Amino acid sequence: MCAAAAGQRGKRVLVLDHADQPGKKILISGGGRCNFTNIHTAPDRYLSANPHFAKSALGRYTPSDFLALVERHGIAWHEKTLGQLFCDQSARQIVAMLLAECEAGGVTIRLGHALGPITHADGRFSVTHGGRTVEAPALVIATGGPSIPKLGATGFAYDLARQFGLKVVEPRPALVPLTLGGEDMLFRELSGVSTPVIARHGKTAFREAALLTHRGLSGPAILQISSYWRHGGEVALDFLPDMPANWLAQAKRGKPRASLVSLLRASLPARLADALAERLALPGDLGNIADRKLEEAQRRLASWSFTPNGTEGFAKAEVTVGGISTAELSSRTMEARRVPGLYAIGEAVDVTGWLGGYNFQWAWASGWAAGQAIGEG
Repeated sequence: MCAAAAGQRGKRVLVLDHADQPGKKILISGGGRCNFTNIHTAPDRYLSANPHFAKSALGRYTPSDFLALVERHGIAWHEKTLGQLFCDQSARQIVAMLLAECEAGGVTIRLGHALGPITHADGRFSVTHGGRTVEAPALVIATGGPSIPKLGATGFAYDLARQFGLKVVEPRPALVPLTLGGEDMLFRELSGVSTPVIARHGKTAFREAALLTHRGLSGPAILQISSYWRHGGEVALDFLPDMPANWLAQAKRGKPRASLVSLLRASLPARLADALAERLALPGDLGNIADRKLEEAQRRLASWSFTPNGTEGFAKAEVTVGGISTAELSSRTMEARRVPGLYAIGEAVDVTGWLGGYNFQWAWASGWAAGQAIGEG
């Protein structure tokens, strides 16, 4: 995105990628259909040490701008839940579109090139790759974070930033399944069960599906909350988010001969209902259970707490929280304040979006901002 924007402004641009094909993370996203943006994009849906940093780029290159590009290239798309936009056909169309935009800007792309030493002197950057050395007055770090290393992702961006004296906010996996141990592993036997929940951590909450796995918890609600979770913290699930207040007491009055497990089975997958009822240990008819015990059961079902013992790590993380500190960069141009000509964009920067196309929109917006700024004046 950055290369296309700069190239179409008349700049000579070389893209170097150690991967053997471009856009591998794009290709696997959205089940192969690329959730390429979200119409609800707003700065408050991003995590960063500076929550205001993303405002400038996101405000100047919007989801509507990217959608206009998609439509100009004749790519059919559709909207799914929560403002997520997907290709009708294939993520390959997005990669092809970006490559075509680069070609329109005369951009040179070299794939499969491991990088050697990178230096900076007399206002010029020197990059060694594939046995040759190139120089330029500007260098853009657009290598992402270490999430999904099987696709070639590394912490290269952080090493390079530190080389130039830029601070890095500690990276950690985000949009990642959480792992459980101890008593919480009761739910291991329910692997594969999914149900709508509200997941909470501190003051943050997401209402989407949770998936019980053989290692712990996953699904959209859990991936979302994982970006905010820290070791030692609790995650609470509301298993019945649509139930009204005092629903168990009302059920006791209306159906005194019903059992708790039968009520739960009416609203939850049977295996999950059975497991929750077993843990609540309130057998028999509702009419024979004290109101205070039903109230306690209702509170627990609305806030069933887990203390994850970790995450499934960068191997399963969709993105990275942390990265090159925004304090080092201009929010308008993405240029390093102390190293003129050095830029950092996308996931390499300490800006991380929610699940659902937000991270792609940050990539497009930050890339466009840098592409417009390179060589200004």
